Amino acid sequence: MTTALYTHPACLGHETPPGHPESADRLRAILEELQGISGLSREEAPPASRSDLARAHDPALIERVLVTLAEEAAREHFVRVDADTAMSAGSPEAALRAAGAVIAAADAVMAGKVTNAFCAVRPPGHHAERKRAMGFCLFNNVAIGSIHLRDTYGLNRIAVIDFDVHHGNGTQDIFWNDPDLFYASTHQWPLYPGTGQPSEKGVANNILNAPLPPGAGSEAFRAAFLKIVLPALDSFAPEFVFISAGFDAHRADPLAELRLTEDDFAWATREICALAAKHCSGRVVSALEGGYDLDALARSAGAHVRALMEA
Repeated sequence: MTTALYTHPACLGHETPPGHPESADRLRAILEELQGISGLSREEAPPASRSDLARAHDPALIERVLVTLAEEAAREHFVRVDADTAMSAGSPEAALRAAGAVIAAADAVMAGKVTNAFCAVRPPGHHAERKRAMGFCLFNNVAIGSIHLRDTYGLNRIAVIDFDVHHGNGTQDIFWNDPDLFYASTHQWPLYPGTGQPSEKGVANNILNAPLPPGAGSEAFRAAFLKIVLPALDSFAPEFVFISAGFDAHRADPLAELRLTEDDFAWATREICALAAKHCSGRVVSALEGGYDLDALARSAGAHVRALMEA
């Protein structure tokens, strides 16, 4: 069995204005790094359908992104979704491929074709709420994949572990009232988007937040995993695990103030995979979220994928 890489050239076609941190160069840097890893199965991401998106998102948001804003972007080249989030003419297909990558990867893992998978896609997803695109995100890729698994395979306990430096308010929003869906996040606090306090627990204590102060490094991050995140994941006994793999908690990242290294991301990946092996035959799909220093992003993604391949 093996680890699969899901991506698509259309994800490079999601253009952002000059100087925007979420640029296509992020994905180029990752793909160049992963070229040097042998034994990695490479797969083309299919597009998600509107019905796939509707599992996690309000129809009005889907219509706004795929029709209203898409038409405006085709005329104007760039259109603002909000102050932080932009679309270009290529963004709708990129967003569909990003969500489709996660769905296809989850299907491949469920079918036993691969052990686990990394989806090198953009735009990212974890800030996209049920009714709102925001924070560089259009649709919530891991949430769409999670509900797809439940609807298609009847899984009852699906977990998302998020180590992006920013709290995944969108995943929390979509999972909040659903006890079958578990979300755990380590993230810097205070920081955008302003959510992610330990008091935010969801309808059935299915939300777990472990905020870290600015300047926190490896010791604090690993302690949060060992004392908070991993015990809760173990108790939840997941049937499938998604990773929201943001690498912007790296010490070199320009948008935040945590002090992690690529070794920390590899360690967290191995710990998550060990619990997945215990509970669900190692079923793990990871999807790219943030990370804005290109060198640190590439090294971190490479370390993450190598850890997946060791599982």
